[in-house]
Order: sequence, then C-alpha cells, then structure tokens
Amino acid sequence: MSELTVIVPCMNEEEAIPLFYDELISKTEFLKGRGIGLNILFIDDGSTDGTVSVVRSLHEKDERVHLISFSRNFGKEAAMYAGLKAADTEYAVIMDADLQDPPALLEEMFSYIDQGYDSVATRRVTRKGEPPIRSFFARRFYKLMRKLSDTEIMDGARDYRLMTRQYIDAVLALSEYNRFTKGIFGWVGYETKWIDFENVDRSAGKTKWSFWKLVIYSIEGITAFSTKPLVMSSLIGIFFCFLAFVMVVFIIVRRLVFGDPVAGWASTVTIIVFLSGVQFFCTGILGQYIAKAYLEVKNRPLYLKNEKNCF
Repeated sequence: MSELTVIVPCMNEEEAIPLFYDELISKTEFLKGRGIGLNILFIDDGSTDGTVSVVRSLHEKDERVHLISFSRNFGKEAAMYAGLKAADTEYAVIMDADLQDPPALLEEMFSYIDQGYDSVATRRVTRKGEPPIRSFFARRFYKLMRKLSDTEIMDGARDYRLMTRQYIDAVLALSEYNRFTKGIFGWVGYETKWIDFENVDRSAGKTKWSFWKLVIYSIEGITAFSTKPLVMSSLIGIFFCFLAFVMVVFIIVRRLVFGDPVAGWASTVTIIVFLSGVQFFCTGILGQYIAKAYLEVKNRPLYLKNEKNCF
C-alpha cells in the first residue's frame, strides 16, 4: 500500500493546527479510494507556545499524527529538510499549518502525478491581503531571480508541493547548509506541473515572516543560486577604473589648456565618498559568498532534535 506523508513545518501555531488537521482529514478522504495511506508529520521549529501539546493531543486520538521537535528555532528551511528526510513514503507534500496552502488542491495534484509528473507545485496568482510594499518587493525579487539565476523560480511559488519518491531523493541529495528550497526544487529538474490558486488568508495566528526577514531570505536566495552578483561587482570595478582613467586624461588636458584653476573641495569629497560606497558594496557582495562558504565548511547539522518531544 502506498503512503503519503504530509510535512507541516510549524512555529507557534497552536491556534491553527486543530483547524488545519480537521480540514486536511476532510479533504483527503479520496486517498482511501486510491489505496494510499496518510501520515501527518508536524515539524516543531522551536515553538514557545502550546504547539507541541496540541500535536500530542492529536496523536493520542490519531496514530497517523507524528512530531519532530527541534531543540531551538532552526528556520523553515531546516524544518522542510527534516520532514523530507523523515518521510520514507512513496509520496510527500509540504504544507503550511495556517491553511494558506489549501488541502482541497491535493486531489487535483494527485491527478497530475497519475499523468507522469514527478512533482506538482503551486503558485499564488494574487497577493490579496498582503501589504502593498511587501507584494511589490516580492514580485521584484522573483523577476530579479529569473534574470540572475539559471534555475527556474516561479513568481508567487509556494513551498506547497507534492513529490514522488524519485523527486524527494533528488532534493535530499542536496544537503547543503545554506538552503533555499525554492531554488533547490527548480535545480533538481524533473517533470513539474504548476497549479495556480488565489491567495488565502491565514486561518489563525500571525505570520512569522516580517518584511526584513523576507529581505534577508531573498538575499540568501540570490547568493545561493547565482554567481552573477560577483560578475556584476567585477564589471562595476572595471567601469570605474575606466572612468578614473578618463578623468585623469581630462585633468591633464585641462591643466595644459586652461592652467590650474582652483577646484572646489566639495566635488572631490563627493567623488571619494561615491567611489568608497561602490567599493563597500562590492566588498559586501564578496562577503556574502565568503560567509556561505565559511558556514558550509563548518559542516554543522541543519537541525537538532528535542527527542523527548518526538513521536
């Protein structure tokens, strides 16, 4: 009998988990007709509320519910990796506990698996309910990623994705410390079907993604799947070297033709500050890549379990 593992990363979602469980159970009745068993694996990413207790109570009434609990907050990327690593079933799907990933789409997603696709991914076609500035920068990020990276990253892509065993194993083969799962999904390739859906509001609780967390996440995504920023910094350096050469020639010609008029200090300071800013910008890009290499060679685990809370 085939089985599906539903991987649910969660942090401080005690209010949303019961709603998610009820909705998931009601929308996965079709699995019985397909002869597919269901496992629900919650990944507790260092919650400080009653998330573990709520999942434990669900486990007591439904043995299909399981929990991996981290020793602290390691982030959603680590949680998704832990879930995929623990899933030894033929199929796995990643879903958020806040019901922004509609369980009702699962039946349609399986229909595409039947057609031979290795994964079925989802993307939001609207961002209704999000702050305008957040939506604006999110769209700019995906547009920039498509230009900088050779990896397919769809605008509005969610982590909500149904995967076959072959696809799961391919994702797990990329065990890097600096993970950007949306990029990894695209990098491994295979046949993927995209499903569009309208944005859904959270069922309960508050989002854990602040604007600045998303900014940092986007920077990590760009540096994880593109080396073009390094090329850009080199080109910027070449451009300003050429500009400096032109300015030297201009100053020499002006000295020979017009003499040596007194120049204002403000223009000199402005040029120095501007060039210093460019240098710091390029150094910052280099620093991002060096930092990632540093974290990789340390070879630390992506997460640590709190075994007493795992079942």
